[in-house]
Amino acid sequence: MSFFQKLKQRMFRSSSKLDEGLEALVDEVPESDDAPAPPPAAPPLAETGKPGLMGRLLGRDAAPRRVLDDEMLESLEDLLIQADMGVETAARVAANLAEGRFGRRLSVAEIKAALAEEIARIMEPVARPLPLYPARPQVVLVVGVNGAGKTTTIGKLASQFRAAGKSVIIAAGDTFRAAAVEQLQIWGTRAGVPVMTAPEGSDPASLAHDALTRARAEGVDLLMIDTAGRLQNRTDLMEELAKILRVLRKIDPDAPHNTLLVLDATTGQNALNQVEIFRKLADVTGLVMTKLDGTARGGVLVALADRFGLPIHAIGVGEQIDDLQPFDPEEFAAALVGTAGQA
Repeated sequence: MSFFQKLKQRMFRSSSKLDEGLEALVDEVPESDDAPAPPPAAPPLAETGKPGLMGRLLGRDAAPRRVLDDEMLESLEDLLIQADMGVETAARVAANLAEGRFGRRLSVAEIKAALAEEIARIMEPVARPLPLYPARPQVVLVVGVNGAGKTTTIGKLASQFRAAGKSVIIAAGDTFRAAAVEQLQIWGTRAGVPVMTAPEGSDPASLAHDALTRARAEGVDLLMIDTAGRLQNRTDLMEELAKILRVLRKIDPDAPHNTLLVLDATTGQNALNQVEIFRKLADVTGLVMTKLDGTARGGVLVALADRFGLPIHAIGVGEQIDDLQPFDPEEFAAALVGTAGQA
């Protein structure tokens, strides 16, 4: 099964409320006999498999139509906010959708196609794979709150890079959580990648120093460093990350070359707060979004792209190695609004 098929099947399983809301939105006002004739419509979109976030409502033959007016736009904004796009992004998406369509009668399929197009347009500039540089080792610092999926993301990325012929070392820098270290060791064994550890509670900066020294000596391509994510004590975390950065830059002034923030999609709008915090703590260069299979509110990824413009390198929809893939804006938009078969 392709990643896009998994994306369509797993993303936003509990989105029936939004589906029903959009369907009701178009069904709300019946066409009157003296209503103006609708403009020629595009051929119906092909529908295969289960509908996505906006689901059932948008792919019906002979679907009703409704004039796109101010009242409908306001209702559409409300539905997008429920999908966790946030107030500002939802308003912008609705306004852009209305351009050239305001006053026209639209079917659910036409709304669906327009939404997918607008979402893909917002996401296109941020869809960038993790950049690989000629400098060796390339240092990738991975940050995020505990439970966001940092350790599994590091393990999957390391395994994928190793499979692509890159040499990798992992530094288990969250020295305060034994479970995180053990998880990385399991992934390291699975991928054939060495994992450097330190005694529980020891200084993560010291481990980062030793890992970078070893990576340079061995000519390793990538060094991936896990970090703690204890936001409840932000001052300590800030000092810890700042110390890691100082130590790394004594060895390599350009390190880290990437700082990845791992976000859990199920946290919804709180993901925006985490980006704000970690940009200040660690100068984040790119995002990875995990657990999109566990939420009906994946619109938060659209809000992140719209608000911050940070590169989105990968998204995850499961626990297997191939369930973390480079971010594709058209596939994401298609899964989000349910335009199956269009990406």
